[in-house]
Amino acid sequence: MAVTESKPSSDTPPLIGKIAALQNQKEYAELNWSGTFEEYLGICRKNPAITRTAFQRVYDMVLSYGQEEYIDNKKRLIRYNFFKDEHHGGRDAIYGLDIPLMRFVSVLQSAAQRYGTERRVVLLHGPVGSSKSTIARLVKRGLEEYSRTPEGALYTFDWVLPENLSHIAGGAPEFHCPMHEEPLRMIPRENRDRALLELGIGSAQKPVFIEGDLDPACRMIFRELMAHYKGNWGEVVKHVRVRRMVFSEQDRVGIGTFQPKDEKNQDSTELTGDINYRKIAEFGSDSDPPPSTSTASSTSPIAASSNSSRC
Repeated sequence: MAVTESKPSSDTPPLIGKIAALQNQKEYAELNWSGTFEEYLGICRKNPAITRTAFQRVYDMVLSYGQEEYIDNKKRLIRYNFFKDEHHGGRDAIYGLDIPLMRFVSVLQSAAQRYGTERRVVLLHGPVGSSKSTIARLVKRGLEEYSRTPEGALYTFDWVLPENLSHIAGGAPEFHCPMHEEPLRMIPRENRDRALLELGIGSAQKPVFIEGDLDPACRMIFRELMAHYKGNWGEVVKHVRVRRMVFSEQDRVGIGTFQPKDEKNQDSTELTGDINYRKIAEFGSDSDPPPSTSTASSTSPIAASSNSSRC
């Protein structure tokens, strides 16, 4: 990626200016883009691939590095360049496991094409030193880097509420979607397929599948706004601000790592989130969505243990 040097202002100290000049401001603007729901629909029409599922995204990420075919003992094998780790000097390169890696990518392909495996958990099983941790580390790092490229871009949304409606989100003027939902889920399920067809989002060759509903917290805000505007969906989505999202294992955005523990004290909230007890007094019940705090890696395509054998 080419670096676009920024020009420091005239009052910037010279030493700081040298560092500031190295910043790629164009890339920063792209990775921190935000806009209206209308603008996001325009982006979807130009590039429907931004609505891909987690498995589709991982599969496309692996294929984006290319592949090589060769014959070994009369068998046609594929070596995926992604697992060579050439972008990092081969630090985590994997050798001698082309057949297991072909099976792994085959699972990703099946899930990406919605053959049923997308509803399963991928388990990497093998003896010590069989590259389980390395495979998971490669996928996690690859997704982080892929989400920063135009080909791997993905988006989520926030709620922006005026003061007279901020009580819906517990008094906050802005409410970040805790599960980093796909913004197109704002379209009601009963109208979604027809809306996507009429908007020209997707095609017969590359269909767009947006399934499911919003998470409980966003669904409650959506329901309250629909009641406030007497069912006017167009007014509701004016409170939606779509923004670019970048995967980050460190910040637990899209990728999460949890530590394996004894089965008797393993805390499932590391993956599912927990209850924010400070908000129960305000909302009155722990069954309401707002008291719930998502500590998990939202919309996570991969959640790995410290030995990275579960994805």
